[in-house]
Amino acid sequence: MSGADNWVRVAAASDVGEGAAIPVEVNGLSLAIYHLADGKYYCTDNICTHAFALLTDGWLEGTTIECPLHAGQFDVCTGKGLGAPIEEDLKTFAVKVEGDDVLVNLPA
Repeated sequence: MSGADNWVRVAAASDVGEGAAIPVEVNGLSLAIYHLADGKYYCTDNICTHAFALLTDGWLEGTTIECPLHAGQFDVCTGKGLGAPIEEDLKTFAVKVEGDDVLVNLPA
């Protein structure tokens, strides 16, 4: 990602329950916003890199999201695939919360 900041509001913090993930569509991107039990928010692509499936239709446990299609798993903090059948990591995006706004730094 370039050094330019392009912070875009994608959701209200109150829309994402602790330990949950929600899908958002913004600027032509399908994204997943995660609110982990430690209070931190993360953002990744919402489409599994193995086969077309929305990760937010899967299961979030701790920092791991499991794809509902073939049970591939990713670390939502880093986007790293956690074994077969995943061969490509997820793209991740910087997140910040200002008041009740969840903002994601998107490519310009």
